[in-house]
Amino acid sequence: MSTVTDRYTIISADTHAGADHETYREYLDPAYRDEFDAWRGKYKNPWKDLRDTDLRVRNWDDDRRDADLYSDGCVAEVVFPNTVPPFYPAFVLFAGPPKEEDYKRRRAGLQAHNRWLKDFCERRPGQRAGVGQIFLNDIDDAIEDATWLKENGLKGGVLLPNVAPDVKWVKPLYDPEYDRLWSALVDMDMPVTLHGGTGSPNYGRYAATPLIMISEIPFYGVRPFVHMLLSGVFERHEKMKFVMTENAAGALPEIVAGLDRIIAQVQKGAIGELKYGEESKLPKLASEYFAQNCYIGASMPGPDDCETRHMLPADRFMWGNDYPHDEGSGPYSRELIRLALPGIEQDEMRRILSENAAALYDFDLDALAPLAAEHGPTIDELSTPLTELPGEANMALKKAAEQAGWN
Repeated sequence: MSTVTDRYTIISADTHAGADHETYREYLDPAYRDEFDAWRGKYKNPWKDLRDTDLRVRNWDDDRRDADLYSDGCVAEVVFPNTVPPFYPAFVLFAGPPKEEDYKRRRAGLQAHNRWLKDFCERRPGQRAGVGQIFLNDIDDAIEDATWLKENGLKGGVLLPNVAPDVKWVKPLYDPEYDRLWSALVDMDMPVTLHGGTGSPNYGRYAATPLIMISEIPFYGVRPFVHMLLSGVFERHEKMKFVMTENAAGALPEIVAGLDRIIAQVQKGAIGELKYGEESKLPKLASEYFAQNCYIGASMPGPDDCETRHMLPADRFMWGNDYPHDEGSGPYSRELIRLALPGIEQDEMRRILSENAAALYDFDLDALAPLAAEHGPTIDELSTPLTELPGEANMALKKAAEQAGWN
């Protein structure tokens, strides 16, 4: 039982961290260091926030990170990868799965990040739950790396690699060969998280590419959820804890309702002229699997996103601020919470802001209570409706205001 005070404990269910190349080198298997040095000498980082000296330190500098998160009201965090690990061709979430010729060294880079993340979380015990990485190229390797994560105390579970439609060298997520990986993760009680913004195909270099990519990111971000649900993964693994983080939660009700209609028609044997046999039928609707298996890590959510919580059991919806990304809600997370979650009871607010994440990722709320007493927002503050935006409101707060119908 957590300590109840006049302040809320906030655990961000979505933050990001990573090391710089010099630090990653120390965590890399020594057999790969010479090759890494050569690769590193040619690599040019295209990401401004990872080049800027003041901004990039937020990924690894404990004092800077603590100051930013505490000022935003957060005292603990679920940590996803960021920066560029050894041998990755791009920012970690956009890099895509390695091809056969790159697999061994990319896996070495992945393992270097996981080792670094272990130490990063241990520097703030009880305040950081690290989400580790695996690749899907080799299922035995994936199980081995996931087992290492579990044995080394990374409580965030695994980040699910998103297999884009033009990736032919890795099996699609609906391939039944993955069942032994899913079984291993369930047996180890490890959450499986799909993070938004991943899984887009290579569009080529065209003037229209940026527009097409940004318009289709929401589709590709939830594609693995759809594939796993329709292929029966949640039917066969009913205890899997499947988390969707930063995935535009407000769009999920329509997606799930559409899947319900498809499944119901297939259960009857036909959709128009298309006929379906027993092998294609699922015994439950998508909404039932969604409630059975899924959790939402709602990053900087607006009112529409927060409505999705009503489709889930009370312990499944979590709030996140997406630190340190520019589109995140900090330093206006208090204002965004007031705008997105107006008028809800204290018990539900505590579940959304901390208790659900604490139960899923094994945070000790009593141990966090002293920090929350110092840095957390008061009950009165978050129960006061927001009536106007701060003069320098960021993108997340403006987006939430649009969802709320503000002009």
